[in-house]
Amino acid sequence: MVPTIKITAIQVLGLAGFGTVMGMWLKRRLPFLDRVNIPSSIAGGLLYAAAVVAMRDRVANLEFDMVLRDVLMISFFTTVGMSASLRLLRQGGRMVALMLLVSVLGILLQNGVGMAVARALGLHPLIGVLAGSVALTGGPATALAFGPTFEGVGVAGGTTAGVTSAVFGIVAGGLMGGWIGGGLIRRHGLHSRGQREGPAFHVEQGSMSTFLANVIALTVAMALGSLVSARLQEWGMTLPAYIGAMICAAALRNLDDATGWFGISQERMDELGDISLELFIVMALLTLRLWELVNLAGPVLAILLAQILLVFVLCRYVVFRAMGRDYPAAVMASGYCGFMLGTTANAMACMGEVARKYGPAPQAFFAVSIVGAFLIDFINALIINTCVNLFQ
Repeated sequence: MVPTIKITAIQVLGLAGFGTVMGMWLKRRLPFLDRVNIPSSIAGGLLYAAAVVAMRDRVANLEFDMVLRDVLMISFFTTVGMSASLRLLRQGGRMVALMLLVSVLGILLQNGVGMAVARALGLHPLIGVLAGSVALTGGPATALAFGPTFEGVGVAGGTTAGVTSAVFGIVAGGLMGGWIGGGLIRRHGLHSRGQREGPAFHVEQGSMSTFLANVIALTVAMALGSLVSARLQEWGMTLPAYIGAMICAAALRNLDDATGWFGISQERMDELGDISLELFIVMALLTLRLWELVNLAGPVLAILLAQILLVFVLCRYVVFRAMGRDYPAAVMASGYCGFMLGTTANAMACMGEVARKYGPAPQAFFAVSIVGAFLIDFINALIINTCVNLFQ
């Protein structure tokens, strides 16, 4: 009889840290992974997932205590909420609004295409949503967060299908983003106006004095957010646990912008978010049930190929034209591909590569970072929730 080994929460935390280190090592050994911007946590976590599958029903079955996983998930999305500064949003104005509009259009089309292909293949339509905005616009963290929700309404293997689709999207977005932006620049003979490279904004440090102050602000927002999420649930709204924390974090950030009471530093929040996300992803991938993907691999791949074609068409013929058909618009098309197929980090990497080769476009960095890192997550969560309620 195969034994079952129980792994405690503290041991899982240690495995998560070591998994991130393994991912870094793997990326050094396989430079391709670094070129396409695969996160170290994904690389290390997938190694763990493969090991768990190899041991299952042969050597030992592993049972993980995942209490810290949910804490880290909420922590990450709270740091995302901390980036929602109204002061920064006002600076972006029309460009941010347009980028948000085409991003919402992309989410709706992703889910529509995904459900249409899923139905044609005889699958539950929500598989198309998982391989749509959940995994692609949302990325691995959203796929991991919503996976249990989809499984709860009858989509077997939802978490596995979502995370696998997200990893596929990260690779596809990393490969395509720079290629799309560079192609538009060459095809239309576009040139940079010579602005300073990088995001066109700077987050004030304010009265931030210690790293501890930012940790305290983060934990307070998480605690208040749990109360908000509980109230939303009482009102019959099925949303991920992190939504309340994101709302409270955004309110806290803007209160701090006005008063300087907390001394919130975006740089410190980004660091906390990176730490939370890296550990969370490795922990979640520890429980990735790859064996459930066998019956879904072919159909999910068909949906993802349709999604790649959709995003390519949107970048070339919708985003580029909507954003002004100029050099920054081409750079934004590159970033749009990055975060609509992968993550905001993908988008920044794609735009950075284009900017290094062809010249700076700070307004493109600003619009994509604001929309991709925060605004679209709120809207995506609401759209996903609506799809679950309509098609369960």
